[in-house]
Amino acid sequence: MRNARVAVVLGLLIAVALAVGLASREAAPDSPVPSVTNPGPLGLKGLFVYLRESGRDVSAQETSLESLPAGTRSLVIAAPQAQPVTKEEVASLERFVQGGGTLVYLSPHTLGEHQPGLEEWLGLVPGALPGTNHQGLASEWVDPAGVTVDVWLPAGLLRGLSSLRVSRDRSLRMEHDTAVPLAGLSGTGVVWRWSLGKGEVYVAAGPDLAENRRLELLDNLRFWDALAARGPLRFDEFHHAVVTRPPLSQGLWVFIAQALAVGLVYAVSRGTRFGAPRPVRVERHRSSREYVRSLGWLMRRAKVEAELLPELDSALRRLMQERLGIAPSLPDAEAARLLEETCGVPARDYLDAKEDLLRTRDRAPVRPADYTRLARRYASLERRVTGRAGEAPE
Repeated sequence: MRNARVAVVLGLLIAVALAVGLASREAAPDSPVPSVTNPGPLGLKGLFVYLRESGRDVSAQETSLESLPAGTRSLVIAAPQAQPVTKEEVASLERFVQGGGTLVYLSPHTLGEHQPGLEEWLGLVPGALPGTNHQGLASEWVDPAGVTVDVWLPAGLLRGLSSLRVSRDRSLRMEHDTAVPLAGLSGTGVVWRWSLGKGEVYVAAGPDLAENRRLELLDNLRFWDALAARGPLRFDEFHHAVVTRPPLSQGLWVFIAQALAVGLVYAVSRGTRFGAPRPVRVERHRSSREYVRSLGWLMRRAKVEAELLPELDSALRRLMQERLGIAPSLPDAEAARLLEETCGVPARDYLDAKEDLLRTRDRAPVRPADYTRLARRYASLERRVTGRAGEAPE
């Protein structure tokens, strides 16, 4: 009996080790880091390779920004989140710009969280959300999560440009008196320019201008051609690197955990019992199907279908707000239009379901079959909103 117990525990440990090994070989998801080594949709490798193959002098800054290589003309800091830019680095950047350099700062998605020192120096504050605009694209599905912004003042790096393609979930403002918005939409600034000494600073609301997925849209690529034409260009990679523990310390903790597990198995297998084992009490529980049937019988007896009908629509509207950002306060027609734009669910499907719900609620009494029909209809809409339309209903 004791040997069988030891064999079962060792078998479980081996199974866990095999599962971990198989999981580690699965393909890693696309990285959200806007690095020049990231070939995913949110990476900047496409821009880096394009500029290098075009004969431009581009390179990656792998060390601190306190000392930039001599001859550097432009520097790009693309939404770093792994390490904050220190006060010493901010002072070095200020000297670099005042000496005639060009700094392009692509801010992270959330201001005030990852780079407080750099954002304080630049005077950045969040702005209003830009509206929806697919101007200049062949179809609204080319970039459904983006927005086309107009170039208000074609100066500096935006000289000769007319429109840019960025994400529609952010904008910002620079609180310096000499800062000027160069591009935006409906009064929301997306690209700003700040003259400082002999140089200038360009700030964009997010790394969208340089991302692989939007690099070829509208005039985005022409912006980077103009920047690279000024001279040696460097991309900051130092602040994308995460500071981690040495591999030796991690291996030591794994060894200690394995030793403790082996010691626990030995103690369980060789330990002395305090008494004879008692027979295992067999308990029979009701199945889940019985619970569901009882709950259905209780609901039919209570006749609360009419009270539960509005909750179907309220739950769907809450899900639309959480997944798609569609506010519950919007009228049904507007919410249906936004639902069709964001995830492809025809507006008519939602409006028909809502009309069926209102018609059924006004008709008394509400039969259990009517509630079941509407529950299935709204469950189908919820699966399509969450991207599980192809799955079988539970």
